[in-house]
Amino acid sequence: MSFTPKPTRPPSSTVPLAWVAVIALVVAGTAIAGTAGYFVLHPTSSGVTSTGSGNGTVTVTDDLGRTVAVPSDPARVAVIGPSIMDEIYRLGLRSHVVAVDCYAASLGGLSDDYTPGQIALWNLSSSMCVQVEPTLAPEMLANLTPDLILASTIVSISQIEQVASQLHIPVVFLQPATLGGILVDDSILGTIFGATSAANRLNAALSLELYNASTLDANTSFPYVLVTFSVDANGYWTFGPGTFGLSLIELAGATSISANSTFQYPELSPATVLTGNPHYIVYGTGFGLNESAYAAGPDWSQFSAVQQGNTSGVDSTWITEPDPTMILDGLPALIAVFHPAVP
Repeated sequence: MSFTPKPTRPPSSTVPLAWVAVIALVVAGTAIAGTAGYFVLHPTSSGVTSTGSGNGTVTVTDDLGRTVAVPSDPARVAVIGPSIMDEIYRLGLRSHVVAVDCYAASLGGLSDDYTPGQIALWNLSSSMCVQVEPTLAPEMLANLTPDLILASTIVSISQIEQVASQLHIPVVFLQPATLGGILVDDSILGTIFGATSAANRLNAALSLELYNASTLDANTSFPYVLVTFSVDANGYWTFGPGTFGLSLIELAGATSISANSTFQYPELSPATVLTGNPHYIVYGTGFGLNESAYAAGPDWSQFSAVQQGNTSGVDSTWITEPDPTMILDGLPALIAVFHPAVP
């Protein structure tokens, strides 16, 4: 996705610890019930879903703590956010999607929010586009007649809610603050679409990856690292407290030099990076960013990680989109960089 830092994003609510433990046991089985220990320390980001139905509806609590009545197994869905598309595809629900987020044509259109690989895999086309930048286009959404909007907070929450109210379409926000929240969102989608079995299978695979990563804690040291998703003349954008990105870094067995930042998505000056002295630097590629772009960043050649050859590029979607791919691909990739000796 074209990731825009949102330091003022409203904080997500948390889940009662009893619910967290239930998730680990139900979706993964007792063989990997130790996953519950991780979730207790890193609460997930949404409330408990309710399966009570009436008049063909189900009620869920989304990642902003909103209780929403939605159509049961809706046939036409608008997806505003690549992270949600990843979940929808993995749950076998692609046929329900009639609309996705896009930038204005002059800003890149579909390709500014989705990678070529995502567009091909998910069979997306410009005819599905709903412009969200520079402003949301409600007429484009109305023309595609969705029954439900599934939205991440990469776009204005108030704009989405206003348009949804005008068009009388329910909206569910799915934007987990931690890796554990991704599993809860899978369960929410399973509830909405009557796909609980598929959600449980996916969450079992995700829980196993999370559990395997959590076993690093007792046997490894946590190096100081910088994981950056964008660069400009002023510095390097990264993840701060209360973000899924920091959750990812910590579970990969590392300590971010931005862990104590006062912002959720801080831009670190080169002086701050030099002072933090990360042993490893991981940078996100794609959407016009590559190794050369970071190498041209301020004081890049002065960082000890660069001088020692401890830099690695990864697909930016693996570190900026809180979805199953972040756990299945992004998490193992970071572990391989930060702990090359770990099998």
